[in-house]
Amino acid sequence: MRIALVALTALLSLVAQAAPLEIATFERSHWPETLDTPVLFDVASRAEILSFARVLSETEVLNEPTLAARLQLRQINLPAISEYRERLWRTLWRNYDRAQQSCEQDASFCYAIENLGDLRQQAAKFAVDADSFYAGWAEPSRQFHTTYLNELLRKAALFPQTASEVMFYDAAEVNGDRLNDRVFLFTFDGGPSMAGATTEQLSVFLRKQKLDGLFFVLGQSVQGRRDKLSLAALREVYRGQCVGVQGWQYRSHAQWKDWEDSVLRSVARVQGDLPDQYVPLFRPPYGQRRADSAGFFASQNLRVTLWDIDAQDLSPLTAEQSAQRTLSLMLLWRRGLIQLHDSQPKAQAVVTWLLTHTAQSGIGWESCRDFAGRQ
Repeated sequence: MRIALVALTALLSLVAQAAPLEIATFERSHWPETLDTPVLFDVASRAEILSFARVLSETEVLNEPTLAARLQLRQINLPAISEYRERLWRTLWRNYDRAQQSCEQDASFCYAIENLGDLRQQAAKFAVDADSFYAGWAEPSRQFHTTYLNELLRKAALFPQTASEVMFYDAAEVNGDRLNDRVFLFTFDGGPSMAGATTEQLSVFLRKQKLDGLFFVLGQSVQGRRDKLSLAALREVYRGQCVGVQGWQYRSHAQWKDWEDSVLRSVARVQGDLPDQYVPLFRPPYGQRRADSAGFFASQNLRVTLWDIDAQDLSPLTAEQSAQRTLSLMLLWRRGLIQLHDSQPKAQAVVTWLLTHTAQSGIGWESCRDFAGRQ
């Protein structure tokens, strides 16, 4: 009885610590302008950067117990949070500096900001006047960025015990930060779907748009597809796309005893079946990988490839909510890998919405081959 009670207590503690936070969503209609020119993209980008920077600044005065309670955790890795905050500030300054290059065309959200110190000072006092053209955007944006920052800081707080996309174990790990300003790449996890379903539809749609995506596939699913259909049919699904691996099954590669075999088997399967589409990139399911795995991936000429923008298409969000969240984060980060799941019907709807609402905004879409070839 005592053993059972101890086990139950430990389980309840784990559940309490792992309780999911609210998912950040934003209704883009709160923003009063369309993004139909590069200058208007910059205006919206500056606004999102300053709004996020304000809530980031506010967390720096919180003590450890208060921050832990806010993140719904019993314990937090405060040094990791501090390190991550500093990286966020550097990124925000780089992005704002890019976005302010168009201030001569439209001075909205332009201030005398010449360095990171200036940005910190401006962020601490950033506010939108009640009679401003953008007044209706201010509070919903603040709520969105507060919730989104909680998502990010919680992941940093759990590092290194729980890996995620926000913290790196090794300098060889990559995300979309290496892309140029205003450039993005669609990435898709967990595929392929069942035959004739969402993966085919999505790849056909991308080809029609003259776009390519980076698909991270499961070896087991690829093998199942080939066994049911044919090698030619499998290759047609991914024609013109890039295919990396996620392992043999969609499960955490941090605790799985056979994680190395999972990676090797999936690489052999994909490289053999899809030699023209294969790229040597590994996307860890849930972002979870071992802290000591860098040597293995280097020996296999594989790069751990994380993401910058989580569309949350596996969540209860509708496709439009997921797309609007994604666009807000594109304005904030100004570059990056967008994570979707091609087994979800939402994925194509999200892609369609984003392409429609950014068609005149001056952004670009990275070639998956160019990304895979970056050193």
